[in-house]
Amino acid sequence: MKTSQKIYLPFKRLIGIVGSFVGIIVCFALLWWWVIPVNAIVTKGHPFFARHRIGKDGKPFRCFKFRSMRNDANPHMTSRDSNMESQITGFGKFLRKTSIDETPQLLNILAGHMAFIGPRPLIDVNEDAVTIELRKENGASRLRPGLSGYAQIHKRGDLDPKTKAMFDGIYFKHFSLWWDIKIFVYTILCVFGAVKGR
Repeated sequence: MKTSQKIYLPFKRLIGIVGSFVGIIVCFALLWWWVIPVNAIVTKGHPFFARHRIGKDGKPFRCFKFRSMRNDANPHMTSRDSNMESQITGFGKFLRKTSIDETPQLLNILAGHMAFIGPRPLIDVNEDAVTIELRKENGASRLRPGLSGYAQIHKRGDLDPKTKAMFDGIYFKHFSLWWDIKIFVYTILCVFGAVKGR
């Protein structure tokens, strides 16, 4: 890790604390006040979904999301599973398309488990386990997982494990305030449909 990156890390954490605190307030005011009760009705009282993900230095943490799948759906399913779509609720499809389902992770950022930008938090099963091991080799596991990342702006969940780890390794080598700003802006543009993943 470069000296400039070591200096940037405390500022990156400060940005995470301030940004997530403001983001939580904004989300409550604009989204959560109606998303939580609607999703509670759709999911029969289970609007949130939390499961263990692998974080910085391989330490597990509970990652929060709005539940978008049926209560009886297999929690280990991935976007590559053929019957994935049939397990997502109608409201869940809306939450996923708009990425609103990811907004509870602002709580994870505030708590220090995650950052706004970094390698996405993964589950230590199936294909994710391959990516996790490759991250240990390229150094990406030394960073806090991100709400979005360099790999995610490249077709999001459509990347194979090795390619995803490759992008995470590139981010680890080059991460900086400027890189984070560019990835953040590109992510926002992707969410609103202004651009597509590369």
